[in-house]
Amino acid sequence: PLPPSFSSTRLRMAERENEIHARHNGTSQIPIQPPPLIGSSRRRRGIIPRPRSPPEPAAVGAALVAPWLPPPPARSIRDLIIMGESKWMGKRWEEMDTDVLVKIFKELNLVELSPVSQVCRLWRLACSDPLIWGTLDFGLLKSNFIQTRASPYIWVDDRSDKRLAKILRVAMAISRGNVNCMIFHYNLYMKDEHLHYISQRSPNLKRLVMPAWNRISRAGICQAIERWGELESLTMPTIGHPPYIMEGLANSCKNFKELKIMGSFDLLFASAVTTYLPKLKVLSLRCSKVTMGALQCVLNSLEHLEVLNISHCLLFEMATNGRRQVIHELDNKALERASRLREFHHCQSRQCVACQRMMLDEGILRWYRYEDWFWRRDEVRSLDLKDYGRLFGAQCEMLTSVD
Repeated sequence: PLPPSFSSTRLRMAERENEIHARHNGTSQIPIQPPPLIGSSRRRRGIIPRPRSPPEPAAVGAALVAPWLPPPPARSIRDLIIMGESKWMGKRWEEMDTDVLVKIFKELNLVELSPVSQVCRLWRLACSDPLIWGTLDFGLLKSNFIQTRASPYIWVDDRSDKRLAKILRVAMAISRGNVNCMIFHYNLYMKDEHLHYISQRSPNLKRLVMPAWNRISRAGICQAIERWGELESLTMPTIGHPPYIMEGLANSCKNFKELKIMGSFDLLFASAVTTYLPKLKVLSLRCSKVTMGALQCVLNSLEHLEVLNISHCLLFEMATNGRRQVIHELDNKALERASRLREFHHCQSRQCVACQRMMLDEGILRWYRYEDWFWRRDEVRSLDLKDYGRLFGAQCEMLTSVD
């Protein structure tokens, strides 16, 4: 017979615990035995009191079960997770600090930010933070086009226009006007409606790298410049009649100070710059075809100019016989006037790879022939575009590509 304290209920509980351990550990359990009955006949008669020490544990290899203690309450994984979150996290995802969310969302691209911004109001506010949208780099976004002989000398696939409109719509909706710098590829051919949409929803733009002009009208660019009152820097390809753009910049952008030309820079262009932008501080003509008359006009008239870059330019002047004469070295007069500048970058070496490319392309560089990053570089630090941004990287460009 069992002692009075060793009830049948506890014995069944102990046996159940052994079965559970055996199922998980794959070991055979030794049945729990009651404590030895020393002097049982005398104990029945009440002569020897029952020992108060606990019984010996099971043999080695068996689970250590203490039938005299109640089993711990079983908890599921879900209960443990909830306990951990309530004890250590303290906040739910929708209650996290905005600064923490911004640091996380900075690692996402445009395609990934679109659904994230629709989770809740706090996440949408974090997705539109200026730290994420300071620079919107569309340098990998190009159009599917074919060159033609009739104006505008380009034909663009309709799917490319729809793709561009969709991407701009998503970007402008999430950014909420917090874009300060916008970069476009030179082979992106947008329309007036695209430029109009951008200027309406990014009025605080301070730097713009323009795409190709072919399908942008004079009224379209002038209307956009009027909205960009805080514009300070513009990178633009060559345009046939530049005075109206320089005049628009002078009238609307009072803090404008940086200009980069990619293409051809003649005396007409130089006269427009010196007339309407006399306070210009930075001018880059890198990899452009520049006449000596235009260069002399810039050095003589722009009194506030601090930085000038004519690296890898094809400098030439017209000889008396009407033929073009390439200049490989600047004369002392030009170097003397350039010495007053804080920075003057120039390279017309025949051993330079970039200068050799300019000679082969006869002054109008075919950017598509060379590295993808080549058009983004500039010796002036403030105009160099560096690497492609995260918002529209290679993965994002692939996800939004047109089949």
